[in-house]
Amino acid sequence: MPKTPLFKLLLLWGGLTLIPAAVYLSGLTMFPLLDLSSFRAQVAYGLTSSGTSPYGILTVLALLLLCFLRLRGRYFAPLVLSVSLAMGLSLGLNHFLKPHFAEARPNVQFLAETQGLPIKQFYQAPSDIRREIMAHSLASLPSQEMQLSANIRHHWQQEVGFSFPSGHTLFAVTLTLVISYFLLLSQHVLLPSLLCLWAIAMGFSRMLLGMHWPQDILAATLLGGLIALTSLLTIERWRTIRQS
Repeated sequence: MPKTPLFKLLLLWGGLTLIPAAVYLSGLTMFPLLDLSSFRAQVAYGLTSSGTSPYGILTVLALLLLCFLRLRGRYFAPLVLSVSLAMGLSLGLNHFLKPHFAEARPNVQFLAETQGLPIKQFYQAPSDIRREIMAHSLASLPSQEMQLSANIRHHWQQEVGFSFPSGHTLFAVTLTLVISYFLLLSQHVLLPSLLCLWAIAMGFSRMLLGMHWPQDILAATLLGGLIALTSLLTIERWRTIRQS
């Protein structure tokens, strides 16, 4: 019996979940594993930038354009609606969950241990004050403790919110699964596979750069699948009612 696109989508989601689950269960520490002044760190930063505003918007638009060129016309409008709904849900859920769990990022924990950064006072301060505190801590960070490239240093100073869940991973997984569903409907396999690799790499980039713990990536992957399925089923239900 041929596997349906929805079944294949569930398999993709399961595959995306297994990797961060394995990292989490193994207790593997991803930070500070990577030299953050190295070329590999720049590659990780490039990956993470594809989900950072405003580049995340360009990522969505580029993928929609690619789908417009590849999909049959009747699939493109539902795709745009599903992506729009999924992105809205993921953004709203991410903003709600982060302050609810109030988990410190790995880089903040690192600076607390090496520079004495007060975590509680840091997260109680407004975002602009957090950026000033982060800049001061990084300015006094000895080179033997850690070296950061200029763009990663800037990223640390800008990303001063809470850790759980990973918004970048939530963005990548949700977008990957929604787009993959419609590509699978049109018998496209290569692009969904590449998108899954991108979503996995996004999660690893966030951990390697010291921005997230493994549980943040795992939770974002699980939530991303739920949001993608909710969006797809909602739009399909709406289309069915509209056509009846």
